Amino acid sequence: MKHRIVVLGAGYAGCNVAGTLARRLSPADIEVTVVNAVPDFVQRLRLHQLAAGQEIEAPQLAEVFAGTGIRLCVARVTDVVPERQVVTVADTDGGGELDYDTLVYALGSHGADQGVPGVAEHAFDVAARPSALRLRERLDGLEGRGEGGSVLVVGDGLTGIETATEIAESRPGLSVTLIARGELGAPLSAGARGHLRGTCDRLGITVLEHMSVEAVEATRVLCANGAALASDATVWTAGFAVNPIAAAAGLEVTEEGRVVVDRTMRSLSHLNVYAVGDSAYAIGENGRPLPMSCASAGYTGMQAAAAIIGRLTGRKIPNTKLEYPGNHISLGRRDGILQMVDDEAQAKPKYMGGRKAARIKAGILKMSLWANSNPTFGLPKRKHHLAAVPQASVEKAIA
Repeated sequence: MKHRIVVLGAGYAGCNVAGTLARRLSPADIEVTVVNAVPDFVQRLRLHQLAAGQEIEAPQLAEVFAGTGIRLCVARVTDVVPERQVVTVADTDGGGELDYDTLVYALGSHGADQGVPGVAEHAFDVAARPSALRLRERLDGLEGRGEGGSVLVVGDGLTGIETATEIAESRPGLSVTLIARGELGAPLSAGARGHLRGTCDRLGITVLEHMSVEAVEATRVLCANGAALASDATVWTAGFAVNPIAAAAGLEVTEEGRVVVDRTMRSLSHLNVYAVGDSAYAIGENGRPLPMSCASAGYTGMQAAAAIIGRLTGRKIPNTKLEYPGNHISLGRRDGILQMVDDEAQAKPKYMGGRKAARIKAGILKMSLWANSNPTFGLPKRKHHLAAVPQASVEKAIA
């Protein structure tokens, strides 16, 4: 009987793992199934561009996995039952169950309202393609009135900064305000913060610092200091959360619901379950948890694939690097910031800004899209057979 590997999620991390396993392991010994809620690959790093009115590619996963031997299941994951080693899914036919021997949990993260009243009902976000398209439609409507309109972006993390600058550049007829809980660009170096402020000034973005939002209404935002800010479109970028399925399944998770993993991305509580990307609580080389990011998705995905291959074939498991080199921030299409960090995750004094930084960020996004659209390209063609008694099965039996 073939060893059944099920990968939940076909984002940056899930595609990486599935492609590597399909390329490195013999199809005579394994079968790889990828479960994803939508039929296309979502470039989440560019959804703020989609919302601003630009077109971005969305490769069909059926085409991405064509010829790889990977089975695609377009369905929504509803439950994981580790005791029975099954995943339950819901699709247009009603759904069913998928059995697994090894599970890769890569369901990523989504926008979170942080308990603020009115966010779910009245705010937009750019955490998923459908929500980004809804925001785009709203912005189109505001411009169509011919009277302009006010856009209020709540949250000064990287997503908030990129969203505010992208909308301001793409839609100059709209008034854009960015609400920052603290100082704008606080994690950046002094020079990078100055560059960011200059960009906001150039694009006409109003920045409100040291301000928190207490409620979102249909046409305004209520702040803790008593201010009521008019808004024709409120964009919420003030938080992200992971899917609660892992916690409900009984996996060991953090308070936020991220799966706690060892150095090889294997769940500490369930030895045949691996977590990657935003879903994983992994400790990097500097002893700090890896942040939710595309870079972390790549590193954790590579490590999980290497560990699965090693354990199933009886080979030594290599350690891939687990680091966070820095932030690559787009400020519209012609400006950007590259901010490297040190071993303590603190911003280094030097940074790169301007058109060169924008071109580098664009190159990173293009490379990422190509890699995930060609998940098995460039890997060794030799497909390893599984060991007679896979190490993972032995460890599971002992546990």
